[in-house]
Amino acid sequence: MMSWLKAHKASELVLLVLRVYLGFGWFTSGLGKVTGGFDASGFLQNAVQNPVLGPDGNAVYPWYTFLVENVFLPMSPVINVMVPWGEVLVGLGLLLGGFTAYAAFFGLMMNFAFLFAGTVSVNPLYIIIGMIILVSGHKAGSFGLDRFLHRENKGGHRHFRLPGHRREVTE
Repeated sequence: MMSWLKAHKASELVLLVLRVYLGFGWFTSGLGKVTGGFDASGFLQNAVQNPVLGPDGNAVYPWYTFLVENVFLPMSPVINVMVPWGEVLVGLGLLLGGFTAYAAFFGLMMNFAFLFAGTVSVNPLYIIIGMIILVSGHKAGSFGLDRFLHRENKGGHRHFRLPGHRREVTE
């Protein structure tokens, strides 16, 4: 599958559909939290009180429960800003195809955080789509802003360039 993603032009259209679908999901979720008020403290307390349990009844991710209880809960006012705006920014990055790999990466980080806290929801689907976008490299943003932000040099490597930015060579 990876060779097909990197070799065929049709893969750009498939990646566009996946990217827009995922971006729309992130953007609308984040926008709802930004405009409707968001408080993560209840979610975080629930993650501590009801951790993900294995078949033996023991916590599957005790390290994550510790992290939530000792780091995230005390920082809940910061989390209340980071999660909604993070979702909005990940959504915008994916919708516009700008900094696509970064948007997919940070979306994956949020998906795994939610999954470790016990929320299944759309997270497994978003993880699969996010991984496809992330490993496809620059192709995922080829129908987007990344086409203009990344330029190819003579060796075939792609480098980030701001539009209109020229590199001066001095001898």
